[in-house]
Amino acid sequence: MTQADTHPPLSIAEEYDPFDLLDPFPFYIKARSEAPVFYSPELDYWVITRYEDIKAIFRDLETFSSEITGKPLVPFSPAVQKVLDDGEFAVSSGISGMMPPDHTRVRSFLNKGFTPRRVEKLEGPIRQRTNELIDLFAETGRADLVRQLTYDLPALVVFILLGVPDEDVQYVKQWAASRIAITWGDLTEEERIWHAHQMVKYWRYCLDLIEKRFVEPQDDLPSDLVRIYQEGDRSITKHEMARVCYAMLFAGHETTSNLLAEGIKTLLTHREQWEALCADSSLIPGAVEELARYCPSIFAWRRLVRKPTTLAGVDLPEGAKLLLVLGSANRDEQCFYQGETFDIHRENAKHHLTFGHGVKYCLGAPLARLETRIVLEELTRRFPSLRLVPDQKFEYVPNTSFRGPSHVWVEWNVA
Repeated sequence: MTQADTHPPLSIAEEYDPFDLLDPFPFYIKARSEAPVFYSPELDYWVITRYEDIKAIFRDLETFSSEITGKPLVPFSPAVQKVLDDGEFAVSSGISGMMPPDHTRVRSFLNKGFTPRRVEKLEGPIRQRTNELIDLFAETGRADLVRQLTYDLPALVVFILLGVPDEDVQYVKQWAASRIAITWGDLTEEERIWHAHQMVKYWRYCLDLIEKRFVEPQDDLPSDLVRIYQEGDRSITKHEMARVCYAMLFAGHETTSNLLAEGIKTLLTHREQWEALCADSSLIPGAVEELARYCPSIFAWRRLVRKPTTLAGVDLPEGAKLLLVLGSANRDEQCFYQGETFDIHRENAKHHLTFGHGVKYCLGAPLARLETRIVLEELTRRFPSLRLVPDQKFEYVPNTSFRGPSHVWVEWNVA
């Protein structure tokens, strides 16, 4: 069977807009039913939409490689590549794109520094930073929660973890936005060149961060990595330590920013469930899992087929590129009863695939859960009357993989 023969009905491929994340869910209901694996000519990717298929792909690294995870959807032009080469940009992908044995080696080293104790130590600072940001708008009765809370908070937290000063927040956030745009966005050549220059600045910042810890260690994760290295574990290089920082400075805040923004919007859209959390904070941990399931900030991930295989009755050739749509899988009725319904009492919500599955499970998941729990605890405690400003339009940056609203305007009763 040829690739052309296995294409689904044209209606699915023609309806598919990979960059529109405003409300893609009705399309994926149809795709899961009619063509759970279909080919997108626009992307040159096979799109995978069902839960069990994606979970099986995550389990099988021999057949489905993660090496393209952090690579651009559109290959860099010579002009863009020259900018990166001239800047000695040395990151083909983050940790998520590594394959065993390199992934196993780097992950094992990182686990020695990024311990549960290191995450637990952040609870106090996270709560303090959350309330400091809330205090800035608490008496106004109206705020854009993205601009005034959820955009900066996860960055401030990951900066504490990585020892980055607050004054660098704006720069790293800009660089992270450039990484999303140049890797997963639909850009002009001029835009790609501009973002390439930003990526060079991002990489040099991470290199400098590690070099400084060799001279002046602090109480942060990079210093832990340097200490482990100096004590004799040379299983990773200085450049790989910088790659770890590069990955965490991005994944450690951009995704959590989106989860918080979309999560709060979702709770306020389901008013009775917001009120339930206000009345009983013990429901919040379960709500965090349901938010991760229902509105994942990482909407899609990618894999490369390493050997011919068959998935959901579709033959996939070696070299086929796959887009794993977590935002569809997490609502699959075959796993989640009434999957399109948001329910903070859902018993199996934690089975979602938002943080991945298997050996590639997200290292930062405990931190994302901790941040989301604390923000919900503080918002429900301080603003039980919190509500969405009526008639606002929600906007999402066009890309395939990261979903979060640009603004969430809210209001509340001021005593």
